[in-house]
Amino acid sequence: MGQRRRTLESVAVTDLWRDRPTLVTGATGLLGSWLVRELQARGAAVVCLVRDWVGSSDLLQSDGRAQVTLIRGDVRSQSTVERALGEYEIATVFHLAAQAVVGVANRNPVSTFDSNIRGTWTVLEACRRSPLVRQIVVASSDKAYGSLATLPYREDTALHGRYPYDVSKSCADLIAQSYAATYDVPVVISRCANLYGAGDLNWNRLVPGTIRSALRGERPVIRSDGRRLRDYLYVEDAVSAYLTLAEQQAAQRVEPGTAFNFGHRQPVSVLAFVERILSACGQPDLVPEIRAEAVNEIPEQYLDPSKAAALLGWEARHSHDEGLMRTVDWYRTFLADLVSR
Repeated sequence: MGQRRRTLESVAVTDLWRDRPTLVTGATGLLGSWLVRELQARGAAVVCLVRDWVGSSDLLQSDGRAQVTLIRGDVRSQSTVERALGEYEIATVFHLAAQAVVGVANRNPVSTFDSNIRGTWTVLEACRRSPLVRQIVVASSDKAYGSLATLPYREDTALHGRYPYDVSKSCADLIAQSYAATYDVPVVISRCANLYGAGDLNWNRLVPGTIRSALRGERPVIRSDGRRLRDYLYVEDAVSAYLTLAEQQAAQRVEPGTAFNFGHRQPVSVLAFVERILSACGQPDLVPEIRAEAVNEIPEQYLDPSKAAALLGWEARHSHDEGLMRTVDWYRTFLADLVSR
């Protein structure tokens, strides 16, 4: 199939999502669950591609499951993705599916490369072959930039991932740019900071793991030395970023292949963020156990989201304290319900 120019219809933002066939990959993850919920609230016809039946996922536990179309399949399967796009006449795609745990990537790089890189080109190739797809948002990451001496990361900073997870995101990002430049596929790229919020049940991650320990009165574990500087973004702000990006693209205000940083503008050390979590849990006197055993992690990373503010009108709305309070409230209820079952 040769290069093809697409005419992207300009859609009024207020009308965009009403009955719009929208595919979300990675819908059972933290971001995916929240994004699906918001798409439903806006009236979209949501289709979710789900590889594993994660019964504890907020999406599958909620009443919203009955309002979406669930397709069981692997994002690396060309035929599965093409069938989903064709049978449900998908207009907008949010490609979030990925192996997203740094430690897992270090232990098993091949599966991470396979999921994150092959999964991305499979989705984009299927979209290239579909005459109906009008917007694609691919989830890259701040990790795609790698470890650099000059901070904050800006969108024109070269992608320089070195460790397995970082490389997988650099590659996926570049593949998305390639499909835009070569085939005019209407794909744009989101590079978000570390996400946190209610519904993340990967207890190895900093926020849910610390909250669970604190609510049990146990010392939380920090696997790094605690001094690493990070950018943390509350999940509802990330959902706003993804929807705004797709909406501005539909209104023809964003060119294919464009990448945007989405961050909080307030980098903080891991230890300082853990202390904020402990305060939100009402356990400020707990002393974290710092193991300093993490390997293949970037020492310092944070984003400059000025481009998103200037071109998209997007800014993070939730402070760290507000986001953490909302997150802790959810986990307090969730963990109490687990005990009472």
